[in-house]
Amino acid sequence: MKMHRRNTSIVPPRSALLAALLLASPLTGAAQSAPASSSGTAPMGMGAMPGMDRAGMHDMAMPAGTGSAANPAKKSPVRKAKKPNTPVAPTPSSTGMQGMGDMDHGSAPAAPVASGHDMPLMDPQAVPDANHGAAHDMDSAPGMTIGPMQGGHAPADARSGDYSDGIAAAPAHGLHMHGSAPVGMLLVDQLEAFDGRDANGQSWEIQGWYGNDSDKLWLRSEGERSRGKLEDANVEAFWNHSMATFWNTQLGVRHDFGEGPARSWAAFGVQGLAPYWFELEATGYVGAGSRTAARLRAEYELLFTQRLILQPEAEINLYGKSDPQRHIGSGISDVQFGLRLRYEIRRQFAPYVGVNWVRRVGTSADYARQYRQPVLDRQIVAGVRIWF
Repeated sequence: MKMHRRNTSIVPPRSALLAALLLASPLTGAAQSAPASSSGTAPMGMGAMPGMDRAGMHDMAMPAGTGSAANPAKKSPVRKAKKPNTPVAPTPSSTGMQGMGDMDHGSAPAAPVASGHDMPLMDPQAVPDANHGAAHDMDSAPGMTIGPMQGGHAPADARSGDYSDGIAAAPAHGLHMHGSAPVGMLLVDQLEAFDGRDANGQSWEIQGWYGNDSDKLWLRSEGERSRGKLEDANVEAFWNHSMATFWNTQLGVRHDFGEGPARSWAAFGVQGLAPYWFELEATGYVGAGSRTAARLRAEYELLFTQRLILQPEAEINLYGKSDPQRHIGSGISDVQFGLRLRYEIRRQFAPYVGVNWVRRVGTSADYARQYRQPVLDRQIVAGVRIWF
């Protein structure tokens, strides 16, 4: 019988294949664990980055770009034992980082090196308090001296004793405070000529004062001249005392003269500026022979412009008893109402024109009829207003 033998020269033995695989295994593991030159993570020196604090930051592993040819095998991060927190003194090159927020980069501990995309672990205890870090940064700034925010004494030449800073005193510095300086004024409110039904003539109304805001000497006069003679006039002198804002009390005397016998009165009253800018005046009089009288006045200034002004005025005179020698009856003697339109060429000088009505009442009207005078007299007036 013919025997067939197997040809072993073509097929390699199994032992040779196993040996080749065992030799190739270490090379493959080394190739997988070693980072490629164009991929993976490469240590990057922080010294190449300007303005960064290199005192507490060592080489940091940067992630590889998206265009890497091969990705390294992922490995579990290696955890190292915690080290005690040892602050690192800042170097001159770390001063540029001290202006960033509330972080104190000079005292940050060294970060452990990690591979792949893993970030280094940070110990929460290593982050200092924000306020403490800011104070540390201010103290560690070279060449800077921080003094106290407040307190201390100003230099001797910081300012002058009167806070004038060397500026010469102006005349306004000599003003008296609280109205203590005496001032005076003379106001010719009405100096006019009139033309009425019965006659024409001239009349005036003048007042002036001198003193301070609290106390003044107040003078007042008014009168009328007609048919070439002085018909009626009076002069008053008061001590004017301020009792409230815009209001004054008056105490003084009054003297009447003109047609008939002269009369003298003790006078007292009040005057001031009422709401809505009405000027009011109320005065009472007591004379010899149980004579009494009163006068009420009100006036207002209506400004069409800053220079064109309409001034209405009303006046009422009352007497306690009749005085036939002066043609005055008891009760309401007369009522006057006037409208005067003035134009202030200057504040101190203003011509005006107007109309004035005089209505005699009661016994005074009877005296007017007896002496052939009108009971209701309408007068056209023109004059000038002056004050000094």
